[in-house]
Amino acid sequence: MTPPHDLAARFGRALDTRPQTLRACAQDFGHIVREEPLGVLRPRSAAQIGDLLAYAGPAGIPVSVRGGGHSMYGQGQAGGGIVLDLRAMNEVGPVTDERVTVRAGASWRDVLAATLPYGRTPPVLTDYLGAGVGGVLSAGGLGGACHRHGLVADQVLELEVVTGAGEHRVCSPGRDPGLFHAVLAGLGQCAVIVAATLRLVPAPARIRRYCLYYADLTRYLADQRRLAEEQRFAYLEGQARPADGWGWHYMIEAVAPHDGSCPPDDAALLDGLAHDPAALETEDLAFAEFAHRVDTDEEVLRETGEWLYPHPWLNLLLPHDSAERVVRAVLADPAFHDLRDTGLVLLYPLLSGRLRAPLFSRPSGQVLYLLALLRTAPPGSPETVAAMVAANRAAYELARSQGAVAYPVNALPMSDGDWRDHYGSLWPAFADAKRRHDPHGVLARGHGLRF
Repeated sequence: MTPPHDLAARFGRALDTRPQTLRACAQDFGHIVREEPLGVLRPRSAAQIGDLLAYAGPAGIPVSVRGGGHSMYGQGQAGGGIVLDLRAMNEVGPVTDERVTVRAGASWRDVLAATLPYGRTPPVLTDYLGAGVGGVLSAGGLGGACHRHGLVADQVLELEVVTGAGEHRVCSPGRDPGLFHAVLAGLGQCAVIVAATLRLVPAPARIRRYCLYYADLTRYLADQRRLAEEQRFAYLEGQARPADGWGWHYMIEAVAPHDGSCPPDDAALLDGLAHDPAALETEDLAFAEFAHRVDTDEEVLRETGEWLYPHPWLNLLLPHDSAERVVRAVLADPAFHDLRDTGLVLLYPLLSGRLRAPLFSRPSGQVLYLLALLRTAPPGSPETVAAMVAANRAAYELARSQGAVAYPVNALPMSDGDWRDHYGSLWPAFADAKRRHDPHGVLARGHGLRF
């Protein structure tokens, strides 16, 4: 497959069509879907992005954006189209006490490296700092501080974007708010994020990390809800972990900041909780060490090669009223038995009222839970991967019947009806924004959205 003559002539050497480049961009972190593009463009300016989109739109050439490359199911791929590799657009700064401007190709690791010397941090960070800024903002972004501050995307003060029509725009809640709210948590459908100005808050010098263990899911969820609503901790996540036999136990991970000279009051923070006090674990860490805690896991997985295995992950947002039923059913399903050996199950609360991005779909009710089923499939076994994706679909159907929605970064095929159900009453406004800002429908086709 070769680019059209006028495309190659227009962009010349800037358009990378080497076979090894195309093969690399035909894969993502999920290693499940493979879609080879015509070429890869590595822009260094919004003007270059605009030039490409002004050409690609009328020509009907799909365009996708790649930063960290951590999509699960081909969402960042552009079969027969052009991949915009933004990694060269990774500048961070200037940093002030209240804000930082970040180019979309930077990673969250880059952001912290720039802000921590000033004693500042974004209020919400994803657990994995290697993800790209633009990709996380397009999805919404979840992390342990969401119960206090909302989504990662909710910390954005201003965006610089290029629309699907090739228009270079700057938008914010007070300047072109329609475009601003169509881009954040908008899955890349309306515009390419070029840069974002993020809110900053003081970074604590140190943190105390508590691990609270539960044998009973009912008590675990009740305490998670209580801690989220009472805002006792700056960071609140949790996991389901295999117990002896076929059962599960549960761990709340909670973090309190301190400056070293005045440590947290453990008794006050843990008062009234139903965890097993004999199993309590605590540790004190520098904030930077805690923020980078997943880096070591990544290094190990890269060394063993597992980083490049298929990752049929599933992320669901469960309403409080049905969370226990769904969690019990999914964890008891033999199709998810591999989670006991090689997977990771995240289970932690969010408060709907804190999640402000209009396009971020969530269940009804004030308290909801992220259930993330993070699995790794063996390499060279497409039938195993297919079975895992089918299990994701069954779990999604079960959860949806109980009022849940997907956090749409999954190894999960979604039909037109699924997407309309996902967005519900938001669908007409989203479709209208798509038509206005990406009139030829060339952006981010990998999500499978059809307006």
